[in-house]
Amino acid sequence: MNQGYPRLLGDIGGTNARWAWQESAGAELQDISVQPCEASASLQQSAANYLAAHGHQNPRWAGIGIATVITGDEVRLTNSSWRFSISEFQRALSLDRCLVINDFTALAMSLPALKPSDLRSVGGGVAVAGATVALLGPGTGLGVSGLVPDAAGHFTALSGEGGHATLAASDDIEATLVGILRRQFQHVSAERVLSGSGLVNLYQAICTMEGRPARPLDPSDVTDGAVAGSDAQCVQAVQYFTRFLGNVAGNLALTLGSLGGVYIGGGIVPRLGATFDDALFRESFESKGRYRALLSTVPVSVITASTPALIGAGRALDTLP
Repeated sequence: MNQGYPRLLGDIGGTNARWAWQESAGAELQDISVQPCEASASLQQSAANYLAAHGHQNPRWAGIGIATVITGDEVRLTNSSWRFSISEFQRALSLDRCLVINDFTALAMSLPALKPSDLRSVGGGVAVAGATVALLGPGTGLGVSGLVPDAAGHFTALSGEGGHATLAASDDIEATLVGILRRQFQHVSAERVLSGSGLVNLYQAICTMEGRPARPLDPSDVTDGAVAGSDAQCVQAVQYFTRFLGNVAGNLALTLGSLGGVYIGGGIVPRLGATFDDALFRESFESKGRYRALLSTVPVSVITASTPALIGAGRALDTLP
């Protein structure tokens, strides 16, 4: 048996736990499963349920991306009630090795392995080979990461919580929306608008701005209303979501010097389909004054692959200590 195999791979967000099994080096991932986090009381129970459901026993190694910052053995998810100890999880599953990393670090690790069919272009020029790459993605929360090259041309995936950086407005209307949100939240981070709950926040703020009563909607109601064009405030919420995403992505590209491209992950943008206005995104992305011309050359791609972070978790086991 190959060293470190078979492997249990996980991608744990605030809403869903994704699991996969890799039998040997170079083997395709198998038995990919998506379980609601709320269906299990803990990470350990979710993993045990997955292994039992697919008849798998005794994984040697596990690689898991988690939607939170990892600072030690004790892990607390930002948008879920799950709490766990990495060492206790490792002992419970009798693992020789257990690597737990930020979920967007795992997604960043997958980028070199993605195929053109896993991506949808959102304009820009051609990526500069070997240059820094930026990654962000709205889902239950807002993940941010990137790939930074070293002198030998190898990439290191960043681990951070950029989704909680303070949100900036680009014009007076955006400033009004941020001001409305500031009455509700002590700190208006990018995640407060660029996430599932962020879509609802934007919808409610737009209703407040227009003096209209807000209906009790959930994120899927907002996206459905926008896609169908049946609710003007839902349409505007998606438009401002797109504008804020372009603004944040442009800031990230400038901060990291991401001439290697910007990638958009997470579940929201792919679900918006044609409702996601590429031109509106690019205008906000490129609208950075003296650096407009540079940003106009930076390619942006939406990740359309279904479970890329699982691939990244496996790659992380081979490259990270």
